[in-house]
Amino acid sequence: MGRKWLFHRDQLERLLGLSESTPAPDSFSISARNRLRGRISTLRTDGLMAEVTVRIGDQELVAVITRSSAESMDLRIGDEAFAVIKATEVIVGKHRKES
Repeated sequence: MGRKWLFHRDQLERLLGLSESTPAPDSFSISARNRLRGRISTLRTDGLMAEVTVRIGDQELVAVITRSSAESMDLRIGDEAFAVIKATEVIVGKHRKES
């Protein structure tokens, strides 16, 4: 909540199946606080763009980045990666109840 953790980081990482030997996401400097660690499950390149799917626990997050960025980071399926989320809005949805 705000800049205060409501859960212990080690408990969350254990639930997500992340090992203690994996470097922490704060081993690099970045201002964004919404960092999620996972593994690349799919990587598709087409022309100038690359679609990267990062599996975080039992969820997947898809990002579209430049092909050049994917190549310069040498991204591969199975690599550990971080999804850094910096957004100004969040959209909430809900299934409609059938009448």
